[in-house]
Amino acid sequence: MAKRKMVAVIGGGVSGLAAAKAFDERGHRVIGFERSHDFGGVWELSRSYPDVQTQSPKDLYCYTDHPMPQEYPEWPKGPQVHAYLHSYADKHRLARLFRLGTSITAMQRRKDGKPGWTLTITAAGRTWEENFDFVAVCTGQFSERNIITHPGQDSFVARGGQVMHSSDYTDPSLMAGKDVVVLGGSKSATDIAVNAAKSGARSVRLVYRENVWRVPYFVGGINFKKLLYMRAQEQQFNQWGKTPVQRVIAAALKPLVWANFRGLETLLKLQLGLKKHNMVPSTPIEKEVSCSVPIVTPGLFEGLNDGSIKPVIGTFESYQEEGLRLSTGEVVPCDVAILAVGWKLGVPYLAKEYRDKLIEDDGQYRVYRLSVNPDLPDMGFVGFNSSFCTVLSAEMIANWLVRYADGKLAHQPNRAEMERSIEMMLNWRRRERPAAQVYGGLCSAPFHFKHFDELLADMGARIRKRKNPLTEQFAPPDATAYGQFLASTPQYQAS
Repeated sequence: MAKRKMVAVIGGGVSGLAAAKAFDERGHRVIGFERSHDFGGVWELSRSYPDVQTQSPKDLYCYTDHPMPQEYPEWPKGPQVHAYLHSYADKHRLARLFRLGTSITAMQRRKDGKPGWTLTITAAGRTWEENFDFVAVCTGQFSERNIITHPGQDSFVARGGQVMHSSDYTDPSLMAGKDVVVLGGSKSATDIAVNAAKSGARSVRLVYRENVWRVPYFVGGINFKKLLYMRAQEQQFNQWGKTPVQRVIAAALKPLVWANFRGLETLLKLQLGLKKHNMVPSTPIEKEVSCSVPIVTPGLFEGLNDGSIKPVIGTFESYQEEGLRLSTGEVVPCDVAILAVGWKLGVPYLAKEYRDKLIEDDGQYRVYRLSVNPDLPDMGFVGFNSSFCTVLSAEMIANWLVRYADGKLAHQPNRAEMERSIEMMLNWRRRERPAAQVYGGLCSAPFHFKHFDELLADMGARIRKRKNPLTEQFAPPDATAYGQFLASTPQYQAS
């Protein structure tokens, strides 16, 4: 039996809840830390902008043992996801494990010389240290806001202008009668642009650097999960670790794969009217699909068509007396600038000597199975394996991580194996699939099935695929099925 550990879980969002449950049910002493006053992470209500909803359908955005309520829409709104996460925490009594309003400010190897980590903790105006045998970092991809400034910003604000990060966009009524400029091309940027236009803004401009492929909820009347969330479609992308035989097969099928993706591009161009708005990307869609491919916000192209939203390819240059100067040379009216420029990926509280072992010079992370690093023992990441089915991905890696921590994987990798795999993945991202470098290389999309296959094999699952081969090949991942796969892994309990 595995030894009972003191385990710290940093973060109380989707991933933190999954990790807390996984370690707790294996008998470990879990203490969770959430800096906010509430569970939810990005879905915590004070962090959610109006009209935010999931990019994934509800049956793909749920835990294996806790489906979303039937009355929820196909793509739940932010408050519904927040309520769902609370219901999951209630179901498994996870609140008893967490300290809310508590931040981790530093993380170093244990000062008493024992294995594990010393965390510096801050809450209610005081700071102290605690030792842990294992740390699960569950802050995910959207923890620290990316804050940028442009020349003239202070004077612009002094004149009454507003500059805000997208996460601070919480009151649409402030947009009424204003000239709004949104910087960014992500789904959050388009969500806010649509919301501002609907809220009575005098003008809305969406400023972004380059065109990207955007996928509507329904492509030609078909739910996009039935097009992009299939094992059969996934196998058409250039995935990692192909055997020589698989490479030969891929070469033989290349013309068919090319035709498939050109057909999809043509459908998207026609359905969305991309040419009309000068929004046709220059990169083939099969080379671009990753976690950064946005879902089309309902109302976006309607706003582009009626002129209430104006797209501009460029970026901000400076704030001027007469407005906002863009890199195009154009000066546009601006009362409110909303910076949908994303989040900083990182672990700022981890001592620099360890961050240097974790992150390459080009920002790529050295992690095995998107979770652990051989130079950083007694810790791992949950939720850094970003994907199109975030909740399931977090639960899968949490179950893998607790077995890894306890030395109970069916195949427990040694250091040499981990290093070989890490180097292989880095080489694949840099040379074969540059799109996979997004989020520091911590994105499993569009290779959900392959990622889950590896995790299940490591865990020794007796069942890894659904009984019906057609369902397995042509249907999206099923959370309930993966719950059954997890149940087929060897059982053990910490003592």
